[in-house]
Amino acid sequence: MINADRIVPVIKTDLLSLYGTILKVANVSFGVVEASTVEGDFTVTGTGAAGTFLGNQPVKTLDFATGVTSATVYFVAAYDFGGFTVAGAAATTTGTVTPDDATLYKAELSGGTVTVTAVTP
Repeated sequence: MINADRIVPVIKTDLLSLYGTILKVANVSFGVVEASTVEGDFTVTGTGAAGTFLGNQPVKTLDFATGVTSATVYFVAAYDFGGFTVAGAAATTTGTVTPDDATLYKAELSGGTVTVTAVTP
């Protein structure tokens, strides 16, 4: 339904699915990485360049497992966001994450460093 300001509200999808649709429209190829816990703990597995992913729920922690040398993860930070690890050890991170359960971020692992940028303003 269109409101008085001629704005069509998003009512049939969740925010992460909407972000996924936007990424697809922008020709970003990605897989979905699923949380291993209800709290939002994620692990990206693979060997070498693991690929590009979208987290399926807000991220509390994100680990790039042993063997992953590069990967990109689009994510929304949970209010209790705890950061990144590489092979279980605290990662060197550049960029700032402000946990708000809404802002889309991109985390890129390269050379053992995780670079984080906000995708949404």
